[in-house]
Amino acid sequence: MTASGGALLEDRYGKRPRRTSRRTYWILGACALLLGGAVAWIGYTNLGTAPIETQEVGFDDLDGDAMRFTFEITRDTPQRPAVCIVRTRVRSGAEGGRREVLVPPGPPSTRVTTTIRSSEEPVTADVFGCSYQVPPYLSTDLPPSG
Repeated sequence: MTASGGALLEDRYGKRPRRTSRRTYWILGACALLLGGAVAWIGYTNLGTAPIETQEVGFDDLDGDAMRFTFEITRDTPQRPAVCIVRTRVRSGAEGGRREVLVPPGPPSTRVTTTIRSSEEPVTADVFGCSYQVPPYLSTDLPPSG
């Protein structure tokens, strides 16, 4: 092919695309690793182990649509008070009653027993959730009213 034939092909198909340098691949790879590390760290902090874990121990039916519920709470910071919301369920599966339970500072693992009143006859009880954000009305730091 002649020089003019090569120019003809360039006119028809355009110039050959420029090759990407190795440096560009290294930069893109480093960016991908950084982004993947950031996503993993965010996932670990948000979905990692919970600061407060609970396990239901047992429950007993009481007279007058009430239930005695026992659960165990394990905290990563046992010197802080915590609050747990416990609830009963009725036969239909709906929530029958709910109660906030203050768990004072203490050992890392504590067993708690409470009584929950229900709107109907309860069939089971569970822990809805726990938090270190104790509402002021549950705090033991407030003087008694009355």
